[in-house]
Formats: sequence, structure tokens, C-alpha cells
Amino acid sequence: MKVLVTGVAGFIGYFVAQRLLADGEVVCGIDNLNDYYDVSLKQGRLDQLLPHASFSFFPLDLADRAKVEALFQEQSFDRVIHLAAQAGVRYSLKNPYAYADSNLTGFIHILEGCRHTGVEHLVYASSSSVYGANRKVPFSTVDNVDHPVSLYAATKKANELMAHSYSHLYNLPTTGLRFFTVYGPWGRPDMAYFKFVDAIANDRPIQVYNHGKMQRDFTYIDDVVEGVVRTVWHLPKPITDEAFSTAAPYKVYNIGNHSPVELMRFIEIIEQAMGKPAVKEMMPMQPGDVTSTYADVADLTADVGFAPSTPLEVGITKFVDWYKNYYGY
Repeated sequence: MKVLVTGVAGFIGYFVAQRLLADGEVVCGIDNLNDYYDVSLKQGRLDQLLPHASFSFFPLDLADRAKVEALFQEQSFDRVIHLAAQAGVRYSLKNPYAYADSNLTGFIHILEGCRHTGVEHLVYASSSSVYGANRKVPFSTVDNVDHPVSLYAATKKANELMAHSYSHLYNLPTTGLRFFTVYGPWGRPDMAYFKFVDAIANDRPIQVYNHGKMQRDFTYIDDVVEGVVRTVWHLPKPITDEAFSTAAPYKVYNIGNHSPVELMRFIEIIEQAMGKPAVKEMMPMQPGDVTSTYADVADLTADVGFAPSTPLEVGITKFVDWYKNYYGY
């Protein structure tokens, strides 16, 4: 099958494309290689994919409607894995328009492309951020998520609503994946684990928000890729519920390790992997942050027979090994 992977030079997109190619699929990747973080890291990922005979790359901005329409018409994709987005909670406070362009305008272009070219299944990235101010844990996909605490989260919730409307109106199968703090080699430099390792390596203090009183459900990249690949081949069944009238082929899953870790324990694991203690600056809670994330993955396990399980100690060690090799530490 021919699969479109958007955000293919991104962290998750790169590994998903790599896995699909290893499985014998034909992969078309798009990315605008923007400078939200180090472009050389994105190019480095892309350079690993370009030699594959079954891989083609198109430098493309999802906000460019005409080019997205042309790509869908010319390539005729069987499945679409939409991972491109403007990421980051804190950055949405500084540059909200980037989120509107990429996460909203870009997403409608993907939906329209799928609709008009008969794509069999659209799998797209949502986020654990949609749970916002929710207090009930673990977070379940049946929970109400009407109280986002960042614009980023609001755009991801909007994506889920937009996808449902297309599933309902046009019978387009869509599956949203709420990722929980993905980490691993080739990861994003704006994420806490990357910042902490880089700071320790370069003798800088780390900033510990909410004075360390936070929990995160950290999910290793290999587990995320497994979840993505399994769901892309699993078509969602139509929703049937007495509470509302729709027969949309629509589903949302959590992709998380379902095992939250205290922030201070997380830092200890990084210190152990680095063989060096961190100098800590205790900071207040940041706008848009939440104190805890915790994934309920029962639906994922029931439908595709998989649940993330990589221990944080194992995943962080692999990231640190990659970091040291990549940066020559």
C-alpha cells in the first residue's frame, strides 16, 4: 500500500516512516522543515529515509491548499498518517497563529484530500494535552475534554471534532491518537528530557517546574510507533450509542505507558544514565501546564492487542546513548 506520512522529518514521523518501509510499504513523506527547533536534526532524520527506494519526499507546507490538493490527486494514497503539527504547549503562548495555520488550516486540507481521493483510513496525531484541567485519572477517551488549558490542546481537540464530522458526513474512517509525552533517540530538543540531558552535559542548571510536584506518563518512541502502525491497519467501526445518533467510522485511542512517573524520579533516572547530578532550579507552575498525565489504554489493548510497556529506565538510557553519540559527548 501507499501511505502518506505528514511531518516525516519530525520525531514520530521519522520512526513511523522507517517502520513502514521496513514492513515493505511504499511511503510518501511531506514536511516543511520549519525552524521551530534545530533544522539540522530534522534534516538528519530525513537523510536516513531518503536512500530507501520505496520512499519519496515532498517539501510542503500543509497550509498551502493548492499544493496539498495537487499532492493528493497525483499520488493516490491508500492510508494517511497525519503527524505534522505545530507542537509545544508553551510556544502557543508566544505564536498562536502558527497553531492556527498548521493545526487547523493544515488539518482541514488533509481531511479534504482524504475525502476527495478515497483514502481508506486517516490516522492523525492528537495529544494527551486535550485532557487539560481533568482531575480523574487515569485519563480515558470517554472522559469529557471540554476544558483545555492551552491553545495547543484546543487545536488538538478541534482536530478530533473535525475528524468526527468528516467521518459522519463522508464515511471517512478516522482514528485519533492521543500521545502521552513521547521520548527517545532523535527526539525533540524542546522536550524536558532532552533539555535536562543537554543541560547536565553542558554544566547548566535544569529548571524544575511546579517545584517537582508533577507526574508524566512517559511513552518510548518504539511503543508509539507500534501503536501507530497497528491502528493504521485497524479500521474503526461505526459508533453506535443510544445517547446520540451517528454511524461515523471514528475512534480515538490513548497511546501512553499507563504508568505515570514523578518528575523528581524522572530526573534521578536521567542523572543515573548521565553519571552526573543535575543542578536544579525550582520554578513555579508554567501557564498551560498540567500537574499529571496518566493514560488508560484499555481500548487500544482490546482493539489492536497492544499496550506500551517500555520502562523509563530503559528508554532514557537509549536516549542518553544516542545523545552522547550524536553530539560527541
